[in-house]
Amino acid sequence: MTKVLESHLNRCVLGILLIVLSATANAVEGTTNKPAQSLYSQLGQVGLDPQRIFHVRDASIDRSAIHISLEDGTIGFTQDVMGRITGAFFVGDGEILLSPPDEVERKSMSLFTGMAILEERFSTAYFRFDRDVPEELRPDLRAADDDKQDFVDHYSGTMRNLASLDAMRLLVTFSSLLPSSETTPAKSKESDVPTKFSDRFLHARLQGLKLGVFDVYFDSSSIEKVLVGQAKTAENGQTYYDVWTSFSPMQSASSRSATGAPTSPPEALNQISIRSFKISTNVLPPKQIHAIATLQCRARNSDARLLLFELSRFLQIESVKLDGQSIEYIQNPALEGTELSRRGNDIVAIALPAPLKTGQDFQLQFAYGGEVLAGAGSGLLYVGARGTWYPNRGMEMANYDLQFRYPQGWTLVATGKPTEPLSETNNGNADDQRSRWVSERPIPVAGFNLGKYREATTRAEAVTVETYATRGVERDFPSAPIQVVIEPPPLQPAVRRPQVIAPPPPSPALREVAVGETAARAIEFFADRFGPFPYSRLALTQMPGRESQGWPGLVFLSSYAFLDDDQRRQLHFDPVKILLQESVPAHEVAHQWWGDLVMWSTYRDQWFSEGLANYCAMMMLQEHNPAGFRQLMDMYRLQLLEKNKDGMTPMDAGPVTLGTRLLSSRFPGGYEAISYGRGAWLFHMLRTMLKDTAEHKSAKAQSEDEPFVRALRKIAQNYDKKPITTRELLDAFSEELPPSLRYEGKRSLDWFLNGWINGTALPKLELKSVKVVAKGSRTVVTGTILQKDAPEDLVTSVPVYAVIQGRQLLLLGRVFADGEETSFHLSGPAGAHKIVLDPYDTVLSRPK
Repeated sequence: MTKVLESHLNRCVLGILLIVLSATANAVEGTTNKPAQSLYSQLGQVGLDPQRIFHVRDASIDRSAIHISLEDGTIGFTQDVMGRITGAFFVGDGEILLSPPDEVERKSMSLFTGMAILEERFSTAYFRFDRDVPEELRPDLRAADDDKQDFVDHYSGTMRNLASLDAMRLLVTFSSLLPSSETTPAKSKESDVPTKFSDRFLHARLQGLKLGVFDVYFDSSSIEKVLVGQAKTAENGQTYYDVWTSFSPMQSASSRSATGAPTSPPEALNQISIRSFKISTNVLPPKQIHAIATLQCRARNSDARLLLFELSRFLQIESVKLDGQSIEYIQNPALEGTELSRRGNDIVAIALPAPLKTGQDFQLQFAYGGEVLAGAGSGLLYVGARGTWYPNRGMEMANYDLQFRYPQGWTLVATGKPTEPLSETNNGNADDQRSRWVSERPIPVAGFNLGKYREATTRAEAVTVETYATRGVERDFPSAPIQVVIEPPPLQPAVRRPQVIAPPPPSPALREVAVGETAARAIEFFADRFGPFPYSRLALTQMPGRESQGWPGLVFLSSYAFLDDDQRRQLHFDPVKILLQESVPAHEVAHQWWGDLVMWSTYRDQWFSEGLANYCAMMMLQEHNPAGFRQLMDMYRLQLLEKNKDGMTPMDAGPVTLGTRLLSSRFPGGYEAISYGRGAWLFHMLRTMLKDTAEHKSAKAQSEDEPFVRALRKIAQNYDKKPITTRELLDAFSEELPPSLRYEGKRSLDWFLNGWINGTALPKLELKSVKVVAKGSRTVVTGTILQKDAPEDLVTSVPVYAVIQGRQLLLLGRVFADGEETSFHLSGPAGAHKIVLDPYDTVLSRPK
């Protein structure tokens, strides 16, 4: 199954993960001319001050929904950094109380803790903060006894070890106190405390008596200000950072998306826009690259002193320049278990010599290198598996100019359109090849790979489709021994001898033409419905393993997608898995519209990209193989109901709007089952609901574009190069609602958002008390629809059909099933003798 491209960084996710980053805070030699590095080192190594050890009783720290009580114990505060106390360590009896603001977050909290409201006692607590905490606690502090030094000796090492967790976040806070080229450095004072990012920051790592070690964050600069989570190792041996809850209680309703997340990005990520990238890369097989990335930027607001970028941990920065002048930088590894860690990425912070001014244009240049390429056999090298290969700040549209130097005998394929290389070169052998790729329009991300390919070319109207495959790459194909019978030669005794042989593994390189033609058909299918393909070309390159990745105009396509049905059967694929692999090229082509042309706004909106791309591939399958379409949709439904050893199902992991939070130690496969499977079902429900009504109410509507497709075309036009929220997505579909589909008379899909998108329902639908009465030329039907195994307030649009003697099923209409029991009254033609609910399985309900 394909999955979301991991190097696509969601701005909201980075905003959340900024507060769970780890820093290597080793002593840095020679930092006298590196004030940011010096400050960062101090923040990452700070220990306890023997003169600041106190007894504390009946004290509290409150931040919005967070209430931390220090009932009785000893607390030690840290040594000064920039004249300020930035942390403390507590030992004693304490309690935290935190109440998530809505049902989604309460269910998420309960999934990991067994409690909808976090109420946990703790014995030790590490605190890190930017201000206020010492003053808040001062009234409840008392002089400690003579055991101050013992406390420091015992816990200062722990404090220092944990201090690195928040060094980068606090560096952002205090960056405005760094010496500026525009001012004379002065000794910091209390009044100098920056306000831009230090409205409030608090990190508490608590040793819970029942829940173990967990983190609580309040960060006013983050898109979701409150986060509670825990690093945990799952049964598969991987470490995850389980986010128990994340929300922003202080945001007003007008500034939040329908999914509960504010629509503006974190302030730390909204400082600048990157207008273009020019990246000159020397590729040195099998693993290394050396590159110079030049970024043309513009300041969105004033006073920024520290800018954050993401870059693979396998690449080392050599220098950073601002408008040609070298400036200070810090490369900071991500905490194990975070999403950045799973992607293999680090944070790079650059310290500006003076504050930016709103609207200021400037240039940044990064020189870096390292082993970021992943290899497969001797015929393919690609980026993406080991993190992002150039400095970036997340998914934001920009123009790209990519230049490469690489050895003879390889073919390089990248995002953009190939053009003549510029005269300037980077270091390399004189015989090296050179190529240049320029984006045809702003794109959110760029990639490349290098292979020893066979190439095939086809066309989808004006779009060129290039397919690249190579032999000997796929090491994941199992050998499938088969038994054959060797016939005896003539005149020999008739003894038939069975023999087991292993056939050669399938060769994807023999199928590049067929794969290209499949992608070309998908381009034409989607272009007819959603508007023109965004680029003049699409390149499909083979990628080892079962997963594919999509980039604008470039797809790393799983080797399994290159196989034909016989080869897949040879690898013991069942019929449903064969259908799934057949749909992979169409899925990745659909991402060129949904994910690259139209981006998601926050991690809570990311579901639409995977769910819609998946459903678009299902739509294409349905056109030529309706039975196969039904098989795949049934598979997605059954996956949601499969129980694990704890008796829990993937649908228990949460709604689609939890995005990457669905990937957790409790449900390692939760993200795919919900984003791909439930997401596809949600779009199927919307499509069939609109289509049924159009076909039922108007013969004219049958000759027009179906409403679902009409809405998607408008979305592609209106959100070209823009992010979209779930609210905005549903508003586009709401415009197509006829009167019969307006729940409570409102032209709104709020009921669908609240019950289905923000919910996890998978109800069982049944009929009760049905009466069919003939009245002249018409038939009157009454009855009750039951929704079982569903929330009390779930609203579902249920199609009701009648069986007409000698005719096919006839749609009488759709009924809004509201709650456990809903009565209905419908009229139909004469001859109706049986009533059926949703016979074509258009509602995500439990199997009948």
